[in-house]
Amino acid sequence: MRLTYKYRLYPTPTQADALRAQLRAACDLYNAALQERRSAWQVCRTSLNYYDQANQLKAMRAEGLIGVANYGCCQDILRRVEKAYRGFFARCRRGQRAGFPRFKSARRYDSLTFPTHGNGCRLLPAELRMQGVGVIDVELHRPVVGAIKTLTILRDVDHWYLCVSVEQDAVPLPASDREVGIDVGLTTFAVLSDGRQIENPRHLKRAAAHLRRCQRRLARRTRGSHRRHKARVLLAKALRKVKNQRRDFHHQASRAIVNTYGQIAVEHLAVKGLSAGRLARSVNDAGWASFFTKLAYKAESAGRVLVTVDPRGTSQTCVCGATVRKTLDDRWHDCPACGLSAGRDFVSADIVLQRARIEPSWHNVEASRSSVPREAVVIQTDR
Repeated sequence: MRLTYKYRLYPTPTQADALRAQLRAACDLYNAALQERRSAWQVCRTSLNYYDQANQLKAMRAEGLIGVANYGCCQDILRRVEKAYRGFFARCRRGQRAGFPRFKSARRYDSLTFPTHGNGCRLLPAELRMQGVGVIDVELHRPVVGAIKTLTILRDVDHWYLCVSVEQDAVPLPASDREVGIDVGLTTFAVLSDGRQIENPRHLKRAAAHLRRCQRRLARRTRGSHRRHKARVLLAKALRKVKNQRRDFHHQASRAIVNTYGQIAVEHLAVKGLSAGRLARSVNDAGWASFFTKLAYKAESAGRVLVTVDPRGTSQTCVCGATVRKTLDDRWHDCPACGLSAGRDFVSADIVLQRARIEPSWHNVEASRSSVPREAVVIQTDR
């Protein structure tokens, strides 16, 4: 399976300037490649692909037109342009709202990928050797396990990180015959079918007052001024703290579930649709999609069984099979058929577990493991 380790980099001021210069050069190459594709279609009605543009790299580098130090990084930048176009046409074919690939600002181009370890970038026990920058201190707070495939330099406001993508084999945890159904919500982040609850920390709501002050400070500043830049950095740092708190909470909650239960059932929620309604702020604050992603790759790595079930009607159904209509304000379940009286979320978690038991993969552990995608994405290296 494919995993990504993230480490903090500590470049000197001179190295930080060199890193920013590399990112600016990468952004210029990305925008130039995008402009070439646009012009080729507008003028000649010709579609360019990755290979058409990659064949020009050697000559352009010889003429000094590209400021990116590593050749492999230049190829990866062109692959990003290709990926943007493929995604655009795929959305068009599906009839979705498709935004045409756009030029990127240097402020928002925050990552540079080395496709091969050792070609322009090499990770050593306590340092990183990067072409065009030099030797950078890195904090390896945990060992890298597996064969290193790619290295990505990531900028997050005023912090620098190294993202190491590795290929490693799953290391199963001791077998567990415990099974659980999970119902996620807003009042309580998650309710488990065995009665346990995971409280919703509401990180965004707790930081709302500070964020409002940062946003008001930014709104009062003149565009293009140095003071506006400082206000923008303060706001970005506040948002980064909320993001890190939410990520840490998801990691701890998913790890505790995977360590305890051998078979896990969750709902297959359309989180994107739920985040477009009147509860959008609360849904985004909970971060269900991120939680499910972490739960999936941890379960695969530990050899656990993870099954997703149809979420329709889980809150309107009793364990006896009867339909009990409830509104969002009704937090208690009273079934007139069997007399069950329990919390709404607890009953929904039990229904999720019942539906998972019907799935063939619930009883065939090997089939369920092979059905999980082999590449588990832990972090995103671009905004």
